[in-house]
Amino acid sequence: MVYLTRQEHFNAAHKLYNPQWSVEQNEAVFGVCANANWHGHNYDLFVTIKGEPHPDTGFLYDVKKLSQLIKSEVIDALDHKNLNLDVPFMAGKMCSTENLAMAIWARLAPHLPAEVQLHCIKLYETPRIYVEYYGD
Repeated sequence: MVYLTRQEHFNAAHKLYNPQWSVEQNEAVFGVCANANWHGHNYDLFVTIKGEPHPDTGFLYDVKKLSQLIKSEVIDALDHKNLNLDVPFMAGKMCSTENLAMAIWARLAPHLPAEVQLHCIKLYETPRIYVEYYGD
C-alpha cells in the first residue's frame, strides 16, 4: 500500500457560537473564538490517498488531477470565505475544525476512482493545532 499526500492552503473566517446558549456560556466555552465579529485562520490542508501504483505509470494517482479535485471541491468553496455564512456544506453545523475536516472528506471521497481510497484529511487550524480524520 502506498500513501500519497497533497498539501493545500486556504484562508477562512468563522465563529464558534451555539445560538442556544447565552453570550456568557459561549464565551466561557469558546473564548475568543466566539467573537461577535468573527476571526480567521490560515488553514493548511493535507489530503492523503492510498492504493497501489499503476504498473504502466508507477503512479498511485495523477497528482495534477488530485490537485484539481481538491481545488474544485474544497479550496474554491472555502478560500477567503466565512465558513458560517458562505459555505453551503457547512450550513447548520458548528464550524469547528473537526466538523470542517469531516465535511472536506465528504466532498472529496465520492470523486476518487475505485482503485484509490481517501486515507486521511489532516487540517491545521494553526501551526500547533490540527485535526486528523480517517473516515467513518
